Amino acid sequence: MSGHSKWSTIKYKKGAKDLARGKLFAKLARAIEVAAREGGGDPLSNATLSQAIDKAKGASMPNDNIERAIKRGTGDVEGAVYEEFWYEGYAAGGVALYVQILTDNRNRAASDVRSTFTRNEGNLGEPGSVGYLFSQKAYLLAGGDEDEVMLAALEAGAEDVQPSGDQWEITGAPGDLTAIKRALEAAGIAIETAEVTQMPSVTVPVGEAQARQVLRLVDALEDLDDVQAVFGNFDISDDVLAVLAG
Repeated sequence: MSGHSKWSTIKYKKGAKDLARGKLFAKLARAIEVAAREGGGDPLSNATLSQAIDKAKGASMPNDNIERAIKRGTGDVEGAVYEEFWYEGYAAGGVALYVQILTDNRNRAASDVRSTFTRNEGNLGEPGSVGYLFSQKAYLLAGGDEDEVMLAALEAGAEDVQPSGDQWEITGAPGDLTAIKRALEAAGIAIETAEVTQMPSVTVPVGEAQARQVLRLVDALEDLDDVQAVFGNFDISDDVLAVLAG
């Protein structure tokens, strides 16, 4: 789940709230399959595939699962063909949600997403209603000395580096993710997150009650098999996050 970027530093969903490992692996495998189908099975020449593999390995997905997903994507092994599309809608407080779908059954996905918005006090929007608020960006969360992080990231093409607690949020063009990551690693900088994500141009602050409603809807959407990721423009304060985490 991706909302205001600092949310990635809050691990409120540890334990029972985390996606079941099998469901997580299935979503990661879909991303690998689609990347391999669209750009080929060699991660050295397919940056999207390389990033999908890195994300899978970061979640401790077995190498055999990764290899099978690549082969399904390239057609070497028979498998379902997934298509990507997006749903747009609103949660409590006017929060915009941008929902990525990877599915082999568009009708099932549409029905599940629509009913999930309805059951969780959200509203499904028309195409284009919130998508313009989001742009695809490389996003990294790293720790380390400010000067070292700044130097390595900016020289590798990063657009911005901002503090986030005792870490640093680094953003850049999607195609620069691998270069920035490699530069940070070469400088000995610890990286917690490295991904291509959808970042909002504006955020909406939400209080405790609205935050609970927003996150309930996001959790329900993420539980759907056909939902690959949910992006939102909510901004939850540290105080509210502390209450929710407790």
